[in-house]
Amino acid sequence: MIVTELLEKYGALKKFFNKNEVVFKEGNLPTYYYQIISGEIKMSNYNDDGREFIQGIFYKAQSFGEPPLFLNQNYPANAIAVEDSEILVLAKKSFMKLLEENPTVSITIIENLAQRLFYKSVMAAEISTQEPEHRILKLIDHGIAYFNFKKDTNGYLINFTRQQIGDLTGLRVETVIRTIKSLEKKGLLKIINRKVYR
Repeated sequence: MIVTELLEKYGALKKFFNKNEVVFKEGNLPTYYYQIISGEIKMSNYNDDGREFIQGIFYKAQSFGEPPLFLNQNYPANAIAVEDSEILVLAKKSFMKLLEENPTVSITIIENLAQRLFYKSVMAAEISTQEPEHRILKLIDHGIAYFNFKKDTNGYLINFTRQQIGDLTGLRVETVIRTIKSLEKKGLLKIINRKVYR
């Protein structure tokens, strides 16, 4: 995303978040731009039954939480560190100044937001109309294209837990486990040492 040196030039600070620590809460008004140096962040919320729904998972060099920042709307979800994470934090006013003075960075941000919007629209259609196998493969293929999953001799290592796959696709964990086994039998996925490969 935005190079560290440029963010720091505009006043960004590095902050460390422990695993399971909240970066921001649903309902809060945004005041910062966030970009991950290392670690993993999830944005999620809960329905009335207490079931978690993951809105997105973000990794190194990715930003998160920008739409409410631009709209001056409250966050629609919580951002939580999935593992120990280091994040660059830049005050909203300084972030807006950075964008005004660096048009190429603005284009990059727009492309990033457009990609997320595209993903959301694809997954919304998948969740409402498609069978579990189709939903899971669509999520995995999106992950390969946009989350830089590592490739080795077994294929692409899918860096989602079964729980995360369920939370991202609207499926129960039991359904995810059954579906992954079915996809393995069909030769569409591999399971090696409990890890999933595509």
